[in-house]
Amino acid sequence: MTIAPEAPATPAPLTFLELEITSRCQLTCGSHCYAQAGPTKGHGTMTAEDWRRVIDEAAALGVETVQFIGGEPTMHPDFAELVEYALNSGLGVQVYSNLYRVRREHWELFAHPQVSLGTSYYSDDPVEHDEITGRNGSHDSTRANIAEAVRRGIPLKVGIIHMRDGQRTEEARAEMEALGVEQVHVDRVRAVGNAAKTTLIPSTSELCGQCADGKAAVLPDGTVTPCVLGRFLPAGSVKTAGLKEVFAGQQWAQVVASIPRRRGGCVPDTCTPKEDSCQPSPGVVTACNPDKDGSDCSPAETPACRPAYN
Repeated sequence: MTIAPEAPATPAPLTFLELEITSRCQLTCGSHCYAQAGPTKGHGTMTAEDWRRVIDEAAALGVETVQFIGGEPTMHPDFAELVEYALNSGLGVQVYSNLYRVRREHWELFAHPQVSLGTSYYSDDPVEHDEITGRNGSHDSTRANIAEAVRRGIPLKVGIIHMRDGQRTEEARAEMEALGVEQVHVDRVRAVGNAAKTTLIPSTSELCGQCADGKAAVLPDGTVTPCVLGRFLPAGSVKTAGLKEVFAGQQWAQVVASIPRRRGGCVPDTCTPKEDSCQPSPGVVTACNPDKDGSDCSPAETPACRPAYN
């Protein structure tokens, strides 16, 4: 494991925790899904009681926001109960959903003042969008639910993943802005999960440089990692130890030290650990544009760029 000299000696206090509660998803994003999720995948070995314990420990550690993510988190049978449990624990909640299908009761849940939404979008062209997701009709359904979230006044962040030459990335951004989405972010696909192709272990250079900086993730089997994109960097397990013990351990310190940090510091309003600093950007639309500025969105070189969840 390579130790980056610029890595902080002491990790920042945890304020944002990603809870990847399932690997199941209606979509089949075979070319880029970081979690390699799909319709036949399961919910992992973490029980609802395990997740409630993690939420309790997170609140005790000073976490301000938990993000429910997958896969598609709304497909977990205990999704609504876990969101309500987190809210009752005094935590803010972000739900990262593909917005392919939204139940009536989930709209009511999303309307809670401490809940926000995040989603991924690929193109304003339905054919191109559906080709990427592997699900016919996903464009129209997701777009309609994005519009509905805006209509309901639910805080929403949209990440557009630029994957290939000629993709209608900028048209998709313009479409989201025209719909009234105030927080839109564009990023290149990251070589993690399905996007890693033949790479056995992804490179830490694929990360944004903020993983483990006030944030962490718990995967469906209880593994703790610096973020969901940094899933190839296990730092312990909540199945065998509490969050406090994991973050105080040597393995967590080594993982933190292995992540190359962004040179040049943070961009104001984008480096907010209490929000998900990977995707979408919490404060501003990124200046990184693979089509227009020729950048490859290098996480170490481009401070405004945040990796979109694949």
